[in-house]
Amino acid sequence: MRLKTCNFHWEFLFLQTTVLLAAIGAMAQNVSFDLVGPKVDVRVQRAGETLPIAQVPNLQAGDRVWIHPDLPDTQSVHYVMIVAFLRGATNPPPESWFTRVDTWTKQVHQEGIYVTVPEEAEEAVVFLAPDTGGAFSTLRGTVRAKPGAFVRAVQDLEQASLDRLRLEAYLDAVRESSLDTEQLKARTSMLARSLGIKLDQQCFDKPSAQQVPCLTQHTDQLVLDDQHSQTMVATLTTGPSTELIANISSTPTARSGYYSPYIGAVVDMARILSTAHTAQFQYIPALALPKEDQLKLRLNNPPSFRNPKSVIVIALPPVRPAVVPPLRALDGTQVFCANQPELVLPADGAPLIFATNLGRKYVLHVETKAGAGFELPAEPDPARGGFVIGTKDAHFQPWDGEVTGTIRGTWGFRPFEGPHYRLRAARPGQWVVASKDASALIVGRGDTLHVQSADICCVHEVVMHDREGKDVNLPWKVSKPDELEVKVPLQNATAGSLKMYINKFGLHEPDEISLHTFAEAGRLDSLTIYAGDSDAVLKGTRLDQVASVELDGINFQPGALSRANQHDELKLATQDSSVKVKLEVGQSSTALVTLKDSRTLDLKTTVAAPRPKVTLLSKSVQVENTDPPPMIHLGNPDELPQDGRLNFFLKAQVPETFSPSAKVEVATADESFHVLLTVKDGNLTLQDSKTVFAVLDPMKLLGPSAFGPLKLRAVSPDGVEGDWQPLVNLVRMPELKAIHCTTPAKPAERRAAADKPDFPESQCTLTGDKLFLIDAISADPDFSSPVTVPDGFIEASLSLSVPRGKGVYIKLRDDPATVDTISMPISGD
Repeated sequence: MRLKTCNFHWEFLFLQTTVLLAAIGAMAQNVSFDLVGPKVDVRVQRAGETLPIAQVPNLQAGDRVWIHPDLPDTQSVHYVMIVAFLRGATNPPPESWFTRVDTWTKQVHQEGIYVTVPEEAEEAVVFLAPDTGGAFSTLRGTVRAKPGAFVRAVQDLEQASLDRLRLEAYLDAVRESSLDTEQLKARTSMLARSLGIKLDQQCFDKPSAQQVPCLTQHTDQLVLDDQHSQTMVATLTTGPSTELIANISSTPTARSGYYSPYIGAVVDMARILSTAHTAQFQYIPALALPKEDQLKLRLNNPPSFRNPKSVIVIALPPVRPAVVPPLRALDGTQVFCANQPELVLPADGAPLIFATNLGRKYVLHVETKAGAGFELPAEPDPARGGFVIGTKDAHFQPWDGEVTGTIRGTWGFRPFEGPHYRLRAARPGQWVVASKDASALIVGRGDTLHVQSADICCVHEVVMHDREGKDVNLPWKVSKPDELEVKVPLQNATAGSLKMYINKFGLHEPDEISLHTFAEAGRLDSLTIYAGDSDAVLKGTRLDQVASVELDGINFQPGALSRANQHDELKLATQDSSVKVKLEVGQSSTALVTLKDSRTLDLKTTVAAPRPKVTLLSKSVQVENTDPPPMIHLGNPDELPQDGRLNFFLKAQVPETFSPSAKVEVATADESFHVLLTVKDGNLTLQDSKTVFAVLDPMKLLGPSAFGPLKLRAVSPDGVEGDWQPLVNLVRMPELKAIHCTTPAKPAERRAAADKPDFPESQCTLTGDKLFLIDAISADPDFSSPVTVPDGFIEASLSLSVPRGKGVYIKLRDDPATVDTISMPISGD
């Protein structure tokens, strides 16, 4: 019996879920709430203070609520307004908690009515129902019979209204934007962070005219979770059935995965429709969007004035203690300057601060060390990502050191305290040059200077006086909390004294820093030249000042300059063909180095032994014998398949013999993959003292990503490298499986295909793996009608025309200049 009961329970729950899911699917198609409903004016009075509804986040027992239905004088249908208070899912409200208001009477139309929030109430709701004579008693009975459904529906309407306010604040701000792409991206990113909105980054890849429409489309998918508003609107139901409803609301049918701000209201309205409908009434939700003392209603379904007539459901703020917004500073370690105009203090965590008027009277309260605190006006600005502090007309005594500023405000009827910020005031200060940069300013080039002080946050400009007395703005950034990094251009400067000025917010006079620039004494360390070469390498410092080098009557001109290990390395080259004759091994000479300022320096050097050189005698590509044999026959003997092996012989030229420690380097064209072949590793075998046999296994030694032309050079035992020379072209091979061709289905068609050259040709399909390694494929060796394989091709098949001969021809991506042949059986229908 217990098992049958359990099965019945789950069968009933499944049936109920199926019906609910269908209702959700229908309702979820109309969650836009874009129909304008009637207006209702609301004000709340508490402890002698009256606030418009836009500034009231919550109600509490004893509040006097003034409600005025703002219906037009020409309203043709009489609406009965019922103000009701609820107190929980299992505790129906007493009949005295329902107030009937005939909106068409003169007194109500002109003055409105007052209701008082009773003790123990938890929710407040307003119903607008067409007058039928018994609407009040029918509706009151329905609510008292099913209080839980209405409590949850009201909570979800409250949540949906708060989410809609965030969404509209975002949409209004984006639509007002007339900025370029980068500014729009920065503004909308800040708006999204402040308001809790999901931002589609792909919108910024579109043309400028399409970016704003893209950012404002799919509005029901933009709003993200906000823990603050969820805490304000308490969750009612718990347990397995509620979890099931939550799971349903996150299914594609209920438009999730994309979080819809109205999905909770849709779910509960579906429940109300399925349980509370009568032949006389149906209930439709209204989002209440407050502006000052007026609730602007938005409907997602047009009201019906025939049976079942539509009852508009309006949620008022919940009856519970106010939940203070959980504002937090974006970076608690950052220090801000209190003198900065339009100072922005970044904050997040409470989107309703930026989207609603529930908070007001914001200030930045500053407590100085002297104990005399003061306040500056603050205004939340979602487009700037925080609170904009009104410092422009502020007058306060600057203080020494760091103090704390706190955002304060009023949330509804109660004050609250927000995040804390570290503040400094602008004061004249002393600056210290970092010890590592004491001699860093070298004339003739740009340098970087680090200067240190306490009031870094108040700096807004760094200026240098050049030698002509003009002010030059210097690029700068904050590198540490107490340090500025300044770029100092000294390309046209002369050695001597230099003044740098640092301007701060709120100060008329800048801080002055006295600096000294130096002319770096260039140092020449060595000049390396090998016998037989027409180039050389000069090492030292400040080699950018070298204009030329002369050695034994041969003039060398500077080439590429590089810097490594605190030393410059300058390549030199000459066009004098006599260099190979004049400079002999071991010859000692003095090089004359001329600088760009016409100074000359001497440097002794000795001509080194010539660099190693070898000749490629022969080479052979070896491919492993397989069964079946390889299907691709390479058309160029210089092509080496990646899974093949290259055998080649080298003959020594300089020196004339190989030593047992000789090395040969093999690399790809860009040298990103390279390997040293040595006798020790078994890759080199001496045939005799002048000839060496080399073996290259590219897959093993270079890896699967190496491809393209390979080159080799000899390397002497002491590491001197010879010139590169071409070796072979390394190609990667696709794995081919089959070629299948279709033929005309009927014998007559086959005969026509054979007798008529212009008869439409059949198509063939090549299947295999890694077909992206093919550049082009053709049915003829001339590639008259090739099929080009596009970049990024991931398919496992290629289409081509029927081969005219016995083979199919391809060009590999790693060597598109060579025509290779595919030899494999061709199957057909």
